[in-house]
Amino acid sequence: MSQYSISLSSIVKELGLTVLHAARDFDSAKICTADVNRPALQLAGFYDYFDPKRLQLIGRVETKFLEQLPPEERRRALERFMRFDLSALIVCHGVELMPECRELAERYDRTLLRTQEDTSTFMADLISMLRNALAPRLTLHGVLVEVSGEGLLITGDSGVGKSETALELIKRGHRLIADDAVEVRRINRTTLIGTAPALIRYYMELRGIGVVDVRHTFGVGAVKPETDIDLVVNFELWDDGKAYDRLGLETEYTDILGVSLPMLTIPVRPGRNLAVILELAAMNNRQKKMGYNAAQALAAEHDELVNMGKEF
Repeated sequence: MSQYSISLSSIVKELGLTVLHAARDFDSAKICTADVNRPALQLAGFYDYFDPKRLQLIGRVETKFLEQLPPEERRRALERFMRFDLSALIVCHGVELMPECRELAERYDRTLLRTQEDTSTFMADLISMLRNALAPRLTLHGVLVEVSGEGLLITGDSGVGKSETALELIKRGHRLIADDAVEVRRINRTTLIGTAPALIRYYMELRGIGVVDVRHTFGVGAVKPETDIDLVVNFELWDDGKAYDRLGLETEYTDILGVSLPMLTIPVRPGRNLAVILELAAMNNRQKKMGYNAAQALAAEHDELVNMGKEF
């Protein structure tokens, strides 16, 4: 069960559902689980492990099963089902509603909805929407930009140059998602999506200048509501006594909400063009995801020359 929720009325609005009967608590009802249920087993009388708080979907299979039952048995099956405190019952395929179903929904005050979509397609859309709305989340200090299609989460101490680098990237045609605070949601076991808190969306804070509205200053093409997070880039002040990775043979990872993401540590000092470095980091990360690692390719060529006894 998620600690987050989404209102039933917003689900109805976003998915274009028809309300056949609205329960008294329809406007305040909340859905707290991304799991849904097709109650074929329940209509057949099996209620072990049944969770009425899941949204219930009835399609052609369940409808056909009920139609084949004798009238009194069909009514008993539906009444036994409707007595549970259902979050909502959604009839798919636009199938013709049985009179008993509407009557019992009104008697037991259950929300009854309908969609014209086929059951499998609607279920996939519904689960995707619920997982996105109920996803585990946290807020991180950092800047999120999309560079060449890659979502880069820039982290580091205050004043290290995160916002200034993001501004330069925006001027070079890339897009800002969030500055200072990044809301991160895990929508599945491998994907994180980042966005900005609604209050500060599309705003940047630059020391010495103040707050800038990026959307109004650079145009709508310079911003984006959300993006997948593909790479974490940590800025730290240059330390002459620290040995930094110069080849990139081994990829460093960091864990956010249980998802492992590749991470780079970029040393910052005057004169380094961080925007260009991040553009290269984004393209290099995309190449790695496509199966090409420049450092490993160079090492392989080196090893081949050594094996052949050649000098270089």
